[in-house]
Amino acid sequence: MTQEGFDYKSAGVDIEAGEQVVRDIKEMVRTTFRPEVLTELGGFSGLFQPRLQLYREPVLAAATDGVGTKLKLAFEMGKHDTVGIDLVAMCVNDLLAQGAEPLFFLDYLAVGKINNETAVEIISGVAEGCRQAGCALLGGETAEMPGFYPPGEYDLAGFAVGIVEKKQILPSKELFPGDLLIGLASTGLHSNGFSLVRKVLLEHAGLSLREQIPRLGCLLGEELLKPTKIYVPLVLPLLKDKDIKGIAHITGGGITLNLPRILPHGIIAVVEKNRWTVPPVFRLIQETGPVAEQEMYRTFNMGIGMILVVSPASAAGVLKQLEAAEWPAWEIGRLEKGDEHSSEVKIV
Repeated sequence: MTQEGFDYKSAGVDIEAGEQVVRDIKEMVRTTFRPEVLTELGGFSGLFQPRLQLYREPVLAAATDGVGTKLKLAFEMGKHDTVGIDLVAMCVNDLLAQGAEPLFFLDYLAVGKINNETAVEIISGVAEGCRQAGCALLGGETAEMPGFYPPGEYDLAGFAVGIVEKKQILPSKELFPGDLLIGLASTGLHSNGFSLVRKVLLEHAGLSLREQIPRLGCLLGEELLKPTKIYVPLVLPLLKDKDIKGIAHITGGGITLNLPRILPHGIIAVVEKNRWTVPPVFRLIQETGPVAEQEMYRTFNMGIGMILVVSPASAAGVLKQLEAAEWPAWEIGRLEKGDEHSSEVKIV
């Protein structure tokens, strides 16, 4: 309370601190801009002029997501520069699954009290994610809400818009028995299943995030905070050069529940789990719980962050291009004929 009475700052909202965050992030945000961006950061909205002349029938795709309880680990570790990458990845990878190129991204950061250093760290991760995805960080919002979040905690949400030629929207209607599944390696847990991770490793086993785990080769917290892989620069060229019939982004629900989202009725996906090496962090969770293998595959990506469906004739070329891009990928299964009224995944 001032001598004149109450003001917004005495109520817990520091407008000047919020304005300082905007000033501090302007240059890093500008590094994400594409030629289509018409506005600077700080306006009431961001303006983007898509190059529609490049398309015959352009279709906009939109996705939104958050980072989930993985944020709890960022709070505990005091490390905030990777969760922004997670935020972008979860949205742009979903756009990619429809065959869309990400165009721009907006973020929403909600805090109890603004800490300039933490906010800039978070947004630096968002900007890095946008650079990796080739999309513009067009705008965002930092909301200071006193009493709404515990000290030191915050929440993140993201929104992405992409564009795709109507005839190239995925999945294709031409998915047939005999088509092959190509799995792209994940960078670990990505941003899903962390409620179970925390329950098993931190609460049940009593492990510390700052504990060195020999089988992981790093601190537990470092492994758990590895950012989600952004697949856009790997897969977008494949969409232009190769016959990609479908893409499944392996998020919450794991391989078991995400792959059926792109399958037509009457088709099942057979995934052969011996075709790739499951990263150690998943075995750590499974053995520490213990957690049943079926539950692992319906909760986590198990080392496969994205699955491409391709024809047998295209598989070798796709794998060769991914190898040239120096990202691990494997032929992990195939489509088969199943019950005409359903689609499912069999892990064998």
